[in-house]
Amino acid sequence: MSNGGKTHEGRLGHMIEVIKKAGFTGIQPIHFWMGDLSDPARLEAKLKEEGIELAAIALALEWNGVDETDKEREEADQTISLLQRFPGAILCTVQKPTGRHDLIQRRQNLADTVNTISRRAMDKGVPCSFHPNSPNTSITRTEEDYKVLLESLDSSATGWTPDVGHIINAGMDPLQKMKEYEALINHVHYKDWNGEPEFTLMGNGKVDLLGITQWLKDRDYKGWIICEDEGEEALEDPDFVTIHDGKWIREKLLPGLK
Repeated sequence: MSNGGKTHEGRLGHMIEVIKKAGFTGIQPIHFWMGDLSDPARLEAKLKEEGIELAAIALALEWNGVDETDKEREEADQTISLLQRFPGAILCTVQKPTGRHDLIQRRQNLADTVNTISRRAMDKGVPCSFHPNSPNTSITRTEEDYKVLLESLDSSATGWTPDVGHIINAGMDPLQKMKEYEALINHVHYKDWNGEPEFTLMGNGKVDLLGITQWLKDRDYKGWIICEDEGEEALEDPDFVTIHDGKWIREKLLPGLK
């Protein structure tokens, strides 16, 4: 389970508790949420207390240069170091959107940076996955963006995290895109979308979450599916949304699988 943005900075302990109540088994925080749980021993103790696994950490940075800035490299290496304490937990790289200017060069810079970070992480035993997003200011949102970036990834160092809500928000079919780049998938994000203007509470939108889940099940997908609800309610009452999503998955999604 994950919720996006600065809103949850320093509240990771509380989030772990609510995720447990909702029936989820893992969490993917953003790297700047960690607070005092950036200490590996404290994080490990809290996760163990609640019976929750660290599925991944999202490393969300701007990466607008040809190379990482010193600060960006420092934050990446701190996150990689933390993940080493949790074998199998993924470094999920995601660029903060800052505009679609200089698109061709910046897409290549991003691919190069993601590959560089992922190779560094791989050398430390940390698996990686790249997560595109869909705001209008993102350079990872269109069909062309996906083709350029996904086909520029070093697949020996990083996989791809299809976020089904971001894919449909950018005008593509999530399952079709997942089938196209199936070999890269090693992590998955779920959110629902209704186009009013964007995301909605899980189960209330137009994403074929049942069909996508069935496809993942049929192909014996072994990775995490992270529920990253970004509906309007998630901003107002994230605890309610977390509980709702867990209930919806148990009562509606899972019983529909073959």
